[in-house]
Amino acid sequence: MKVLKLLSLALLVSVHIAAQAQGDKKWSLAECVEYAYDNNLTVKRSELNMEGEEVTLTQNRLSRLPTLNANIYNSWRWGRSIDPTSNLFTTQRINSNGASATSQFLIYNGSRISRSINRSEMNVEASYYDLEKAKNDVALDVVSGYLQVIFTRELLENSRFQFNTTKAQMEQTEKMVNAGSLPKTNLLDLQSQLASNEVDIINAENDANIAVLRLKQFLQIPAEEEFDIVTPEFDKDNYDFVPYTIGEVYDMAESNQPEIKSAELKIESAEMGIKVAKADQIPSLGMQGQFSTNFSDLNSIPTGETNTVTQDPMPIGFLENDPTQVVNSFPVTREIPIREVRNIPDQWADNRGWSLGFNISIPIFNNWQTRSNIQRAKIEKEYAEVSATETKNILRQTIETAYYDAQAAAKVYDAALRQVEALEESFRVKEKSYNLGATNYVDYQISSFNLFSARSNLVRSKFDYIFKLKVLDFYIGNPLTL
Repeated sequence: MKVLKLLSLALLVSVHIAAQAQGDKKWSLAECVEYAYDNNLTVKRSELNMEGEEVTLTQNRLSRLPTLNANIYNSWRWGRSIDPTSNLFTTQRINSNGASATSQFLIYNGSRISRSINRSEMNVEASYYDLEKAKNDVALDVVSGYLQVIFTRELLENSRFQFNTTKAQMEQTEKMVNAGSLPKTNLLDLQSQLASNEVDIINAENDANIAVLRLKQFLQIPAEEEFDIVTPEFDKDNYDFVPYTIGEVYDMAESNQPEIKSAELKIESAEMGIKVAKADQIPSLGMQGQFSTNFSDLNSIPTGETNTVTQDPMPIGFLENDPTQVVNSFPVTREIPIREVRNIPDQWADNRGWSLGFNISIPIFNNWQTRSNIQRAKIEKEYAEVSATETKNILRQTIETAYYDAQAAAKVYDAALRQVEALEESFRVKEKSYNLGATNYVDYQISSFNLFSARSNLVRSKFDYIFKLKVLDFYIGNPLTL
């Protein structure tokens, strides 16, 4: 019992340590992206679609092989029917069984199989790029959610800094009020401002919690599980604007983005689909072979033994001179041979049959189905071409928007940085003047509020610039890292 208690205690301790380690773990951006790849439902749907295309490809490849099908039957028949072993009509009940195997092999069908295989290979490759596109979309969403968590936390720190600044100023003002240097209204105004700053902290904490919750929901992590992220150090010098023009960015994106490759492959697949449909206009040549055998319970053989059968006297007529007297035959004794049904293995061995044949199927008229299939295949190609053009246009427009957005975000960030530097110096002067009684509370509060707003705008513009720059890096082909 002591050993069991010690083992139970050790198990509980190890579980607690593991849970504590899990709670202390901080997720990097790369870990979040990999986790999303494994759990995102859109990615899973794309994976299943690719698996379905791979199954179709395997099926098309195996269609080159001959088919082989076997059949075994057993039946009972009554009334007039044909004995399968003798091919003679009979009215006896027949119990029969048999087995057969049929094989068919397509020799030529206008290269339909080869073209179907080629088309399936293109579809598999296109589905792979569709999967990569889904992963890219997920990665961008994870980066956005990850940055949103960092952004809201920095706003929270800014709110706390503002609260602490107001609190320190309130304590300083309280001393001056007690000393008679400042009126009590100044203290009351700062107390009101401190309460307002506290509300800002509460709102900022809620925004930060909501940002974490949304990231967890996107990663399919339950809300009650512990979750935290690694906050990297940001230096604007590490986030230089891309040294390319819009056209150069688009050219690089066109060569590396999976949705473009998928769209181009779907055009090629549609072209092959036209060739597959046209193959139905060409005669096809096939070969087939068959093996069969059967058994019937009417098929019997003599055993070499006989049964003695005595036939009783039977009336055969009347006396000529006395029609009332019946004349009977003499008793007849006969030896009837005994027969037995041949066993199934022997009958199956004797009734074996083979056949081999060739057939040519010549399409002449099939209610316009082949022509309709060809027309649908051509429409499918045109649809693929339109979709490819639309995909390229969307990519170009997205890059153009992202490029100008990133340029504007860089300028806004630089302006916000200069604004904060200027307002920090202005607030320092105002705070010093306020403490000396040379500035009223309204001017001090306006200066404090302006600095708080400028710092919030700086945080917002910084993460806006980082995200939009990451979007451009993504289209260039760079990895999504912070």
